[in-house]
Amino acid sequence: MKVTEHLEQAKDTLFTFEILPPLKGQTITSIYDAIDPLMEFNPPFIDVTYHREEYVFKQEASGLHRKRSIRKRPGTVSICAAIMNKYGVDAIPHIICGGFTKEETEYALIDLNFLGINNVLALRGDPVSSEKQFIAEEFGHQDSTSLINQITKMNDGLYLEEDLQNVAKADFCIGVAGYPEKHFESPNMMNDIKYLKQKVDAGADYVVTQMFFNNQKYFDYVDLCRANGINVPIIPGIKPLTTKSQISALPRYFFIDIPEELSEAVDACKDNKAAKQVGIEWGIQQCRELKEAGVPCIHFFTMSRAAATYNIIKEIA
Repeated sequence: MKVTEHLEQAKDTLFTFEILPPLKGQTITSIYDAIDPLMEFNPPFIDVTYHREEYVFKQEASGLHRKRSIRKRPGTVSICAAIMNKYGVDAIPHIICGGFTKEETEYALIDLNFLGINNVLALRGDPVSSEKQFIAEEFGHQDSTSLINQITKMNDGLYLEEDLQNVAKADFCIGVAGYPEKHFESPNMMNDIKYLKQKVDAGADYVVTQMFFNNQKYFDYVDLCRANGINVPIIPGIKPLTTKSQISALPRYFFIDIPEELSEAVDACKDNKAAKQVGIEWGIQQCRELKEAGVPCIHFFTMSRAAATYNIIKEIA
């Protein structure tokens, strides 16, 4: 079932989750361990992130260093198939621009279509660590709007090879990212809204927001989107805070603000156990307010750890 259909049919706020593929060499058991406790809350879909290549330099016998491309967390598509098979819920792979040509993207979408996966989250993705800014692959997509256009064309039965005969149309429901505190590359919020509108006009069916810790920023963002003709569902993304270091790490990596009240409470904690409890209590407060506001779904960035998310939902479900 498509994400939009789940949202339309929901009689109460849905709870959904995002997980990370395990590190290369590990088993899928860690994924099941992260999902099993959360199945109590009947998630209609689960997102699986995609992690692009990284570059490392390996020293050879000659003493020279050779640049190698590696993927530390492979397996997004196969994990989606495993989740659907084991739990009977929809799995949503992240599809990114970075590291792919348009042809490779088409092959990936064909594989998803064959597997019966008809939801995707279309993202530009981050630059690799050695790049100061995002650089598209040759013959690849420069931004998520271009990627969405390709997916939409497949939904219309248009492939890269224009002379294909008797082609079947794909039927992907397309999600995109939204930023209540704006994308860090946008010079201002209105510029960010303009690009989100372009993604929706290109065929995006729903939006999942970046994490936020101040609900008013989400409510203001939704109002701004609606005022600018963005009328698709906007799902709030919630990240339970679990360690003291995240107070400084999350703003640095995700370009978000931490409310003063929350940061002071975490700073006063003696250890991570106490900080995690503060994060859970803050998450309960956030989600209770969002639920009372009538959001159709709350999407949790679990980082493949179930405990904090479980404790939050248990209090509000």
